[in-house]
Amino acid sequence: MPDLLRVAVPNKGALSEAASSLLTEAGYRQRTDRKDLSLIDEANGVEFFYLRPRDIAVYVGEGTLDIGITGRDLLLDSEADAAEIKGLGFGHSYFRFAAPKGSNNTIEGLAGKRIATSYSGLLGAFLAERGINAHLIHLDGAVESAIRLGVADAIADVVETGTTLRRAGLEIFGDVMLESEAVLVQRRDFVGNTTFDHFMRRIDGVQVARSYVMVDYDVPAEVLDTATALTPGLEAPTISPLSKGGWYAVRAMVPRTAVQGLMDQLWDVGARAILSTELSACRL
Repeated sequence: MPDLLRVAVPNKGALSEAASSLLTEAGYRQRTDRKDLSLIDEANGVEFFYLRPRDIAVYVGEGTLDIGITGRDLLLDSEADAAEIKGLGFGHSYFRFAAPKGSNNTIEGLAGKRIATSYSGLLGAFLAERGINAHLIHLDGAVESAIRLGVADAIADVVETGTTLRRAGLEIFGDVMLESEAVLVQRRDFVGNTTFDHFMRRIDGVQVARSYVMVDYDVPAEVLDTATALTPGLEAPTISPLSKGGWYAVRAMVPRTAVQGLMDQLWDVGARAILSTELSACRL
């Protein structure tokens, strides 16, 4: 068997399901039993390893695995010898400070304070850049209770909506330290091959398919230019004459988020039989 591309996938947590869905849409086999630690997709030349998201950058950085999916926050916190090569568009979160409400908190006011976090590497680098000397308390897992239990004066944590912090009587303060999302990482000395190139094209194809839809419509010749100006496509729209004289069929890819508004505009200029079709994959 030729060498397989070794890919790390989150085994649990917020990134796990979304990462497996992305890979499935890209045409790769994924485990059906969550107890499985690895899976070989021989047909596509890939072996998947299901690991703690926090450990993935370390395995990739050490060269044990070729590439992996993890959070940008976890990659930077690990200080591993791995590099981000692509944002994946899910798992969005923000690294923020929080403290009890009404404390007039500022980042500068953290000097000399105790800060609890699960991201010591990330927080330490942020404070060092600003010359703030604080006492970092590393905790594994949730840190929301650290202040109430008297362990810390403030916390630094990854926040999605902030609901959990508010329930704990905390408020967010200061600028966002890091905007995070799921990312694809590789070891810095990794040399790509055909299997890797195919992997990247498949991921790119799924991301584009998730961002665009195909729109088809019929339009009379006198407003063809106006309609196609609304739907220029990626290169150019496909235009075909209909058997009905003076009418054309048009096909173009359009951004998913804009499709409903574009369909309204096309109708208003005279287009008819306007259809929107989902994409499952593509190569551009």
